[in-house]
Amino acid sequence: MRSAIYRKLAEMGFPNGGDGNTEELLRLWRSWYEGDVSHFHSYRVYNGQKRVLCRRASLGMAKKICEDWANLLLNERVRIRVDGVAEQRFLDRTLEENRFFELANRLQERKAALGTAAYVPRMTEGRIRIDCIDAEGILPLSWENSAVTDCAFVSGRRQGERDLLYLQLHHRVGGLYDIENLLFAAEGDRLTPLPLEEAEGFAGIPETVHTGRAERSFVLDRMNIANNLHSASSMGLAVFANAIDQLRGADVAYDSYVNEFILGKKRIMLKPEATKDFDGAPLFDTDELAFYILPEDSGNESVIKEIDMSLRTAEHHEGIQDMLNLLGLKCGLGEQHYRFERGSVLTATQVISENSSLYRNVRRHELVLEAALKELVRLLLRMGNDYLSLGLNAEAAVTVDFDDSIIEDKSRDFDRDCRMLELGVLGKEEFRKRWIP
Repeated sequence: MRSAIYRKLAEMGFPNGGDGNTEELLRLWRSWYEGDVSHFHSYRVYNGQKRVLCRRASLGMAKKICEDWANLLLNERVRIRVDGVAEQRFLDRTLEENRFFELANRLQERKAALGTAAYVPRMTEGRIRIDCIDAEGILPLSWENSAVTDCAFVSGRRQGERDLLYLQLHHRVGGLYDIENLLFAAEGDRLTPLPLEEAEGFAGIPETVHTGRAERSFVLDRMNIANNLHSASSMGLAVFANAIDQLRGADVAYDSYVNEFILGKKRIMLKPEATKDFDGAPLFDTDELAFYILPEDSGNESVIKEIDMSLRTAEHHEGIQDMLNLLGLKCGLGEQHYRFERGSVLTATQVISENSSLYRNVRRHELVLEAALKELVRLLLRMGNDYLSLGLNAEAAVTVDFDDSIIEDKSRDFDRDCRMLELGVLGKEEFRKRWIP
């Protein structure tokens, strides 16, 4: 579908979008995120007579890693503050109406999976709506040093019996931004133009908006990882982009662990004469899988023979843990972030040190996310003035308070401050400033 959109953009005079390398990487990352990689999770094994189709068991670590990064970067404890009572009230109301923190947390997960995310506010029926778009809906058209200036954004929806595709095009005309809103009916790779009114909730949206501003009306957010796979691209890297071999290793080890129990299942081999009594009545349940009936000419085999293979659980447990350690290290989470216990993967919950690699990586990714959130807030304030005439200070200072609970044991600090308050060492006003927002 992206190729069809790029062809449509080329027809409109924007021929610079799309390249095969980026598209191939996005497909690869998406397949690992979904846990179903072609020719890896489905494979064939020759058993001496034919090639048998097999399904490889998966730990689903790509998605787990993305979930963890999303929770580390943008969770319910993150607060965005802006100077000014009216400005803060407007921001809180706008974010709440858009369920921003809920949807943005999911977008952070998809950003970790695909490398790039976008926040695109638009006016709909007198309200500001923030579209959260992952890399598959972001089509950069021009950029310099990875700073995107012209960009198209795509989102799809199912309405009745039709698949609709909404395309929002941000491009500069004479140094000022125009935003074009386009709607298509999607049938395979064919796009048929439709009036905007055909989509529910799009009534009143103009086909072209002349913003009259040199500032862009969209915000891009990336994982703070240098793109070593496609240096000319403006798109970011998935957090596991350089850990594909480790993802394979974790699934191979886990699949072998699962097969150890399947192939090592206890069996009792029976000669035909052992299956019936002297009167010909069956001695064993023929539906019981523990028994295997040998052929008539089974030679000198015992009439009843037990096969009880020992399971290499300890070796598999150690191998899976080694793979998880390597995977966590390659994805910036640290070597001891995951533990394989009782057949499942657990996440370390201890408070991390400010000197740990995880702490430094969290801070590194927060640099990009903080800049993106501040840009989004100022964009929302401008829209509040331009479209709602609210008279807000669009240049008000913005502060993003990230969650430091993984670095500081806040419950312990709160208990300590309560004791200091009781002893009179800490004043009530100082206590309020520390713990009451």
